[in-house]
Amino acid sequence: MKELKLKYGCNPNQIPARIFMESGADLPITVLNGRPGYINFLDAFNSWQLVRELRRATGLPAAASFKHVSPAGAAVGLPLTDTLKKIYSVEGMELSPLACAYARARGADRMSSFGDFVALSDVCDKATALVLQHEVSDGVIAPGYEPEALEILSAKKKGKYNVIQIDPAYEPEELETKQVFGITFEQKRNNDHITEELLQNRPTKNKEIPENARRDLLIAMITLKYTQSNSVCYVKDGQTIGVGAGQQSRIHCTRLAGDKADKWWLRQCPKVLNLPFKADIRKPDRDNTIDVYTSDDWEDVLADGVWENFFTEKPEPMTREERKAWIAKNTGVALGSDAFFPFGDNIERAHRSGVEYIAQTGGSIRDDNVIETCDKYNIAMAMTGVRLFHH
Repeated sequence: MKELKLKYGCNPNQIPARIFMESGADLPITVLNGRPGYINFLDAFNSWQLVRELRRATGLPAAASFKHVSPAGAAVGLPLTDTLKKIYSVEGMELSPLACAYARARGADRMSSFGDFVALSDVCDKATALVLQHEVSDGVIAPGYEPEALEILSAKKKGKYNVIQIDPAYEPEELETKQVFGITFEQKRNNDHITEELLQNRPTKNKEIPENARRDLLIAMITLKYTQSNSVCYVKDGQTIGVGAGQQSRIHCTRLAGDKADKWWLRQCPKVLNLPFKADIRKPDRDNTIDVYTSDDWEDVLADGVWENFFTEKPEPMTREERKAWIAKNTGVALGSDAFFPFGDNIERAHRSGVEYIAQTGGSIRDDNVIETCDKYNIAMAMTGVRLFHH
């Protein structure tokens, strides 16, 4: 197939729309089910690159959950604790490494992942399809599907779920082009590999970055490579826990991603785990209720006449002091930035969310201030010398 006509472009008024190969070659994808749209394909091709690179860098199955051309979450296939199984809604399920990767990617930021497009680095197995079956999602891209998995996925959304198979051997041309306002831009693709060699320059007093933290820093940097800039990414135990994407200010990226990381951690607090939810509450309602409950707007879900919609009994609010105390227990977090940190305020904010390891480009005229702030908290930082802007 050399081209695929689409229903419309980014918006319904943008007709006609299609994807095709300028070279005249066949497209490297096959649509196995559904009718993917323009934005679906943007998410699919960006997310596929991310999981493919995670697989190469870590040797582990990888998954990503994309929304509007940026990852809401990305992860590799490490086993889940009982607590994570509960907050990711996969208790009692038989989980393969690939299924664990998607459960982590989806669970990183469930609010943002609602209606996601999924990328899987490996052939989709039945276990992963069963995890996907119970989530609100637009589609999935993978290098292949087991027959039972394809049957499960093809039944989603009344048979309209988008299932795309991509040729894992496909490699695009070295030069890529795009048009803006009728003007064509051309550049070399950003196909440089992200490896541990980028973590060798450690100007901080603490130079110890253990193996699991080096893995997490690679995950952060690879995720940033396919995230709309400016971007900052927090990672722990093989998965993103907060992605701050598309902000004009670096500190706002760090705050946004840090707030998401804090939410991820708060969901594991016993007070939140034991909230008395009604048995028939829907997943999206539960996720939104937790998001509000763990914020300063908790009254929006605990007011009389409102809490009855979600809970069997009225829970006590989670105070700001309680939230702060629980967040302080989070440790061992890795953080990546797609460009240099201009000031030490980014480090101050990252420290409050448990960051102990950082990888950033370096090269700011205030590098000394950034290094000094890392030393203040005994944070080990690598300056990679590599910028990862993505637009």
